[in-house]
Amino acid sequence: MSASLSPVQRFRVTDSMTSADEARRRVLVADDEPHIGRIIKMKLEHGPFDVTLVYDGAEAAAAVERDGFDLILLDLMMPELTGLDVLDRIRAKHGPELPAVILTAAGQDEQQHAAMERGATAFLTKPFSPKKLYALVAELTGVASDDE
Repeated sequence: MSASLSPVQRFRVTDSMTSADEARRRVLVADDEPHIGRIIKMKLEHGPFDVTLVYDGAEAAAAVERDGFDLILLDLMMPELTGLDVLDRIRAKHGPELPAVILTAAGQDEQQHAAMERGATAFLTKPFSPKKLYALVAELTGVASDDE
């Protein structure tokens, strides 16, 4: 950095250089339908999100244990462990602080009720608008949504 910058200017330059990395949010997407997972990943990565994509509940549970995430998107019906099984593990370890959104093609009221009762932050029924999902993820992670 140039010595001709005032301390305030140096702070602003340094702050703006680090804030881009700090502003990125880590999102885990767990969905056993690869094409849906890829669509979600592509949409979120157009914004300030780094996405880890897994294809079953066991992989999701392992990723949550191993890595730090700012938000979890869980398909309800997955092999190995269901989205609700993974949600139970998330709530046992992280409490309600870590946002977890349940995604499902089966939007029956009892499934939504069960998900919310077990601590889901939100519940989205497939098919959903990628724009609506992006807005929800942005809201839950404290990112300004500029209609990505």
